[in-house]
Amino acid sequence: MSRQPSEYRHVRHLWDDAKAGAMDPLARLVYRSNILGSDQRITNTGGGNTSSKINERDPLTGETLDVLWVKGSGGDLRTANKGLFASLYMSKLEGLQRVWGNAPARGPKTPIEDEMVGAYSHCTFNLNPRASSIDTPLHAFVPRRHVDHMHPNAVISIAACARGAELTREVYGDDVIWTPWQRPGFDLGLVLMNICEKHPKGRGVVLGQHGLINWADDDKACYELTLDLIEKAARFIEARDKGDKTFGGPRCAPMPAEKRDELLADILPWLRGKISAERRFIGTVQTDDAILRFVCSSDAPRLAMLGTSCPDHFLRTKIRPMLADWLPGQSIDQLRAAIEAGLAQYRKDYAAYYERCKRPDSPAMRDPSPTVILIPGVGMIAWGKNKSESRVTAEFYNCAVEVMRGSEAIDRYIALPEQEAFDIEYWLLEEAKLKRMPPEPEMGRKVAIVVGAGNGIGKAVAHRVAKDGAHVVCADLALNDAESTAAELVKLHGEGIGVAGTGVSSCGPALAAQVDITNRASVRAMLRRALMAYGGIDMLIVTAGVYVAPDAAGSISDEAWKKTFDVNVMGSYLIADEATAIFRSQGLRASMVLTTSVNGMVSKRGSFAYDTSKAAANHLARELSIELAPLVRVNAVAPATVVAGSTMFPRDRVIASLIKYKIAFDEKADTEALRAKLADFYAQRTLTKTPITPADQAEAIWFLASDRSSKTTGQVFCVDGGLVEAFMR
Repeated sequence: MSRQPSEYRHVRHLWDDAKAGAMDPLARLVYRSNILGSDQRITNTGGGNTSSKINERDPLTGETLDVLWVKGSGGDLRTANKGLFASLYMSKLEGLQRVWGNAPARGPKTPIEDEMVGAYSHCTFNLNPRASSIDTPLHAFVPRRHVDHMHPNAVISIAACARGAELTREVYGDDVIWTPWQRPGFDLGLVLMNICEKHPKGRGVVLGQHGLINWADDDKACYELTLDLIEKAARFIEARDKGDKTFGGPRCAPMPAEKRDELLADILPWLRGKISAERRFIGTVQTDDAILRFVCSSDAPRLAMLGTSCPDHFLRTKIRPMLADWLPGQSIDQLRAAIEAGLAQYRKDYAAYYERCKRPDSPAMRDPSPTVILIPGVGMIAWGKNKSESRVTAEFYNCAVEVMRGSEAIDRYIALPEQEAFDIEYWLLEEAKLKRMPPEPEMGRKVAIVVGAGNGIGKAVAHRVAKDGAHVVCADLALNDAESTAAELVKLHGEGIGVAGTGVSSCGPALAAQVDITNRASVRAMLRRALMAYGGIDMLIVTAGVYVAPDAAGSISDEAWKKTFDVNVMGSYLIADEATAIFRSQGLRASMVLTTSVNGMVSKRGSFAYDTSKAAANHLARELSIELAPLVRVNAVAPATVVAGSTMFPRDRVIASLIKYKIAFDEKADTEALRAKLADFYAQRTLTKTPITPADQAEAIWFLASDRSSKTTGQVFCVDGGLVEAFMR
């Protein structure tokens, strides 16, 4: 190592000898991968490969032999475990060179190149099920024990320069050798092997417009060499960076944060509707200083048109982003017009690009909409099929911006030739990988706001829609409860990838929001939080409600009556009213489900205000279904008494009800036992004789919110176990 850990400025030295010393060789490979992948300046999410050649005992012969352990297809280094790594007999991999040599036509983009990927499975050691990646030969044929192949912004900046070969020598001397762009595969592995033979003292290669690969015979030395090479490139760029002038100086100033966020809240649902012409997308907004410096710069139009350079980037970002022809100071209507014109031109240009570059066996053209939209003075909005994908898309274009900054600081940025970019984007191996992916979940690509998600029915609904792939805004008056539910969903369904150290929004499949549904300003703030997180809304589900018990004489105060109606009726109206503008701006079919009660259909003694409010809520659902048709379906679920998990049944109310119905109970029993006793009493009044649970309500709400009920609106569904009194009359 040429530097002490504390001397690094552009990467983090995280190797811990004590930790590594307690590990076996494979565990050390995983450890090295994790600490490399944890720094986004070293490699992007899902990108990069690491490997170690390890002595293993053959399970059949018992002999000791060399096995290549290398990151397999898919996965992310930051979160990698042993299961991510493919294992292959080195002797069999080397034997594949004879297969290659005997092929009548061989080289990059020949049929044998892709066919070799299928041959890797015949080299598998110990029946390892992890599929090998296309980068396997890049590791196998380098004659060193440990290899790191990373995608650091600083090194790609050199790799994407017009004078990349000269700059590689200027930065690294004879330690690192330049090789021009070539698509990863078997032939590139042989190129690296030949470079190692010609340059026995070489310690790495800059892969033109791609990244860095380096090696050593000690794993810690390999790790520290990776850091040293990146640090050296970053310092070289840093010394030549021209600040704002690197991107040609400012073209405009960033909008003030408050006005910017106001504009985004207005434009996002409309933009999501425009982007989702073929399929819905989930958005990620980035407005940090780095992206603003780029979108506000004089060179942004030129550089954005050049597109990204590293193939790992444009698999997510497409060949280039869309830059809106608009500047701060112009109106929002002018921005809409600029985006509409830009989208039309982008789709036309993308179709022409596909026609120019397609091969006889190319897959059909994919959605021609951009996945990255840049707005001067505002920032970047990235789109994907889910939050994780849109967040990674944003991260990748952020990396592309840093690459362009570095290249422009030291030379001139160049992109991959158009045909090369197309051949990566529409590579048959990538298409096959896409086809192997599991089908998207039923509520994938959708955003659900669940009001009252902190407890009871709302919590059950949040879990139910998240189970089928919905992104969930867990809204509740009690923020702690909302955060608890959101945390449960993230734990169950994963945070997603692309969070650490990117400056990109870090919310995943769920987020928490505080809301007082009786306060319009609070409702607006909650909806804005949802828009800024995901770009739009598809399902609005209201489960929040309140029950105020009458006094001993059966009376209820004016204040209690007002509170009951404010929460149970006015609250649903305010949310629906504020969401309506979003739904109409978005222009996508949506659904709304209110939670009312069978008490709204059955007149009975003891809950005058509550029952009347729920009757009003039932009719509110019907009226909204008329007002919002045909864009938004509105239905209601009317539960019978749900005791389990309900905040409307605290211990004192449960005891009061047990006393009211003359049900014997033990005052020392815990609250859940008392709730169960009361729930069973209510169950015996129904035809099904079983207690009604939050999960029962959640299932009905899920159905009404989903496309399975796409022809149902204006209905009130009773989920009451069969209360004869609530039958339709």
